[in-house]
Amino acid sequence: MTGFCWSSVCGPRRGGGWAGPTALLCVYGFSSMLRPTEPFLTAFLIGPYKNLTVHQVTEQVLPVWAYSSLLLLIPVFLLTDPLRYKPVIVLQALSNVLTVLLLLFCTGVSSAQGALFVYSLATAADVAYFSYIYTVVHPGRYQRVTSYARAAVLLGYAAGAALGQLLVSLWGVALYWLAVTTLVSLCLALSASFLLPMPGKSLFRRETLADGGPGDDGPREPEGRGVSWGGRAGRAGREVAAAVRRLWRDCRECYSSVAVRFFCVWVAAGRCGFYQVSSYVQLLWEAKQPRDNFTAYNGGVDAFATLSGAAASVAVGHVALDWSVWGELFLGVFTALLAGALYLMELTRSIWVCYGCYALFKTVYMLVITVCTFQIARNLSRERYALVFGLNFFMGTALQSLLTAIVVSSLRMAITTQFVVYASYFAAISVLFLLRGVYTVLRVRHRPGGSSSPADRQSETSPDVTEVPHT
Repeated sequence: MTGFCWSSVCGPRRGGGWAGPTALLCVYGFSSMLRPTEPFLTAFLIGPYKNLTVHQVTEQVLPVWAYSSLLLLIPVFLLTDPLRYKPVIVLQALSNVLTVLLLLFCTGVSSAQGALFVYSLATAADVAYFSYIYTVVHPGRYQRVTSYARAAVLLGYAAGAALGQLLVSLWGVALYWLAVTTLVSLCLALSASFLLPMPGKSLFRRETLADGGPGDDGPREPEGRGVSWGGRAGRAGREVAAAVRRLWRDCRECYSSVAVRFFCVWVAAGRCGFYQVSSYVQLLWEAKQPRDNFTAYNGGVDAFATLSGAAASVAVGHVALDWSVWGELFLGVFTALLAGALYLMELTRSIWVCYGCYALFKTVYMLVITVCTFQIARNLSRERYALVFGLNFFMGTALQSLLTAIVVSSLRMAITTQFVVYASYFAAISVLFLLRGVYTVLRVRHRPGGSSSPADRQSETSPDVTEVPHT
């Protein structure tokens, strides 16, 4: 079958074998995000199955995810490429399965904390999912396979949330069985991860050799008995040193652009705020609507918000706007909308208004993060995408850990007060970008001719990339 590669080793030069790995990766992505229990996780933890208190969930369980994500992100990021991606995807799948098993069969605060720690390992391994496909397909297929992989994750998350809502609302299925359904889906994802072909070569090694790094100095020594362990270790050490030098050089070049720096600031800060809100929003919903009148529509709201956010992300890619001039002002205005939605969520007593504001919040976030993503991407060469987006991911996680430490662990704020802080956080970001946006527009308008420079007005090629919310 042309286009399929089912061998144990795949690579971008192996005759266009892209459809098989892409199909398997999409099956994995869809199944791993098909989690009917996710929109009802807080209700599951404080319900009769776990019997935890709101105080325990807020201050002892949920912060574990933020702290451990920061702890695990760097080693996972550094090991993903040397291990050639597939083992890290398998580890992610195993971590997802273990998370649900701990939630199902263990009790107490410690088991819930352990589940969140294991889940943070799965979250840190996201870099492997979104990078793996580039090791097994030709660069000419990158845009298509990227859109497929991201669409699979979005559709899986929306389908899982909608399924959970239907099972709860129409058939009265207990939350325990939602977790069992999630476990079945994650086991399917685990099976798909084992079937993924192993990349023939890592991306990082390929780029280092292309730059004339170690291993490109002369004829290769055969990987046989004639090569001592010490010789191979020495070569590996030289390659690591060259890789570190290349990383440092790339970091300096990538962040030399003021435009890239500002959009990276929004990506890191916005990611911090979004994941903090999405982690604690179910506790706010519990406060707005007591459990003794349980008619929650968490799953329906999450499904709708995910699909509307995906639609907004696609639509903004077709907007004819000079982003080099208006982009920062656009971000400032829409960040103010995020802050307003959060303020209203805290002020209202209606669960329906709260639901609507969260749907608006998630939709606008996905739209804005898409603008930031393609504005960063258009200023970078393709091989530097993973580096910059990985650093942005790390900075966002570090900010989230700091925010959690202050708001949740140290000050121990009530959930409604927390959302005032999160709204103020986005309001501060909005002010920063509004000021920067006004400055950029005025600077451009006062140039001779009243337009941006030719370098700023390059063609608006917007890659079809969307950061997927992963709660």
